[in-house]
Amino acid sequence: MNAPPATLPGLAALVQSFDVFLLDQFGVLHDGQKPYPGAVEALLRLKEAGKRVALLSNSGKRAGPNEERLRRLGFPDGLWDVFLSSGELAWRVFSGFEGEPALQAGMRCLLIARDGDPSAVDGLDMALVEDGASAKLVLISASEGDRFPLEHYSDLLAPAARAGAPAVCTNPDKVMLTASGPRFGAGRIAELYEELGGTVRWIGKPHLDIYRAALAHLGDPAPNTVLCIGDSVEHDIAGARGAGLAAALVRSGIHADLEGDGLEAEFFRHRARPDFILTRFAWD
Repeated sequence: MNAPPATLPGLAALVQSFDVFLLDQFGVLHDGQKPYPGAVEALLRLKEAGKRVALLSNSGKRAGPNEERLRRLGFPDGLWDVFLSSGELAWRVFSGFEGEPALQAGMRCLLIARDGDPSAVDGLDMALVEDGASAKLVLISASEGDRFPLEHYSDLLAPAARAGAPAVCTNPDKVMLTASGPRFGAGRIAELYEELGGTVRWIGKPHLDIYRAALAHLGDPAPNTVLCIGDSVEHDIAGARGAGLAAALVRSGIHADLEGDGLEAEFFRHRARPDFILTRFAWD
C-alpha cells in the first residue's frame, strides 16, 4: 500500500523545495465570495521569496475577467506572474495563436454559458446561434446546473450531436460549488454531449495542453522545480501527475468533507495521489 501523503500546515514547509507554483483559484485561494484566511498573505510571501506563480483555472471565461474578480475579492496585482484559464487557452487556440489553424470566419456556434455571457468568444469572428441543429461548433464554457436540470441541456444539445457538430469544453469541472450546494458543472454537460453521440475536445485540467501552455509562459522550468496546488483530485492532482509534476491537495475546497478512507477512494478512483496535503492555502 502506498504511504499516505505528508500533511503540512502551510506553504512554508515547501517553499525551499520548489521554484514555480501552479495554483488553482476556486477552492484554494477563495470560495467565490471572499479569500480564504491567509491566502493573500501566502501569495505575497511566495513572491517575496522570489517564486514564480501561475494561476491555472478551469474557468471558461478568459483571463481578464478572472483577474478582475480576484482584484475585487482583495487580491492585489503583482501576486501572480501568469493567469491562464481554460477559456483563455481555448480563445488562443480559436484565434490561431497556439500553432493550430484559426477557426473559419463566421463559424456558427452554440455557446453554453451562464446568463448568456458571451465573453468566452469576445473578439472572435463567430455567429452565435440558439438552435443546435444549425450549429457547426458547440462551445461549453459554463453550467447553469443550479438553475436547470440536465434534461434541459439534453434537449438543447441533441440536435447538434445528431448534426455532427464538434464540441469544445473549456471548463472540464464536472461538479461546481454554488450557493445552493454542489451542482453539475460544464464538464458533466460535455460528458452528456458524448453520451448523445457528439465528440468533445477538452481544454483545461487535467488535460495536458493547459500545463504545457502555462509552463511555456514561465520559460519551461525543469519539472522537478514545479509544484501544483489544487483542491480537486480529478482535475488538479490527476492533471499534475499527467504532466509529470509534484502535487499538493488543499482541503479547503471540493473535498473538504472527505477524510481517511473517503480520500483514499478518491485517489484510487482517479489513479492520482498527491505528494502533500495542505489543510489550507496559507503560509504556516
